[in-house]
Amino acid sequence: MTALLGFVFLGLFSPGPNVILLTASGARFGFRRTVPHLLGVALGVGIIAFVTGLGLGALITAVPSLRLVLTIIAALWILWMAWKLWNAKPLSDDGAERPFTFIEAVLFQWVNPKIWAVALSASAIVQDLSPLMQASMLGLSFSGVNLGVCLFWSYAGSLLSALLDDPKKWQFFMRVMAIALAVFSGLVFL
Repeated sequence: MTALLGFVFLGLFSPGPNVILLTASGARFGFRRTVPHLLGVALGVGIIAFVTGLGLGALITAVPSLRLVLTIIAALWILWMAWKLWNAKPLSDDGAERPFTFIEAVLFQWVNPKIWAVALSASAIVQDLSPLMQASMLGLSFSGVNLGVCLFWSYAGSLLSALLDDPKKWQFFMRVMAIALAVFSGLVFL
């Protein structure tokens, strides 16, 4: 269990789409408005880990054309989010912009290649268990660990907002986040 939790923590804490988006959301919308996003991420990664433990991950790995289609969709979606961050303006008072909703964050995990990769790797740690036990252990571990990870990055982003009071600093930060996402979109093909 210690090996699984350590692996999951390192896999989820390191930069990837969720970390980048939660940090940017915390900076842009504040911690409180980012909470539905972070809760959706925590649940969504648990669901992905659970279905991976049941064998969906093995199916995706075994069918190269399915994997390619999912990889292309993931890369395009991540590039679209990078484009939105690149063009993000400081919040206006009209309330037109908002963070991810809970459901959007849950659904994003289905095309988040980093979560699939970490879940597939983690499933090797618990492969001696029955599929239902493996799925349950993975799902609970991923959701529990990721809740702490999401809280950290969202709060860190909210602390950064005080440093981003100047429009040029704001634009620089958002563009760094956009570039990081864009680079990650290319890495999904490796």
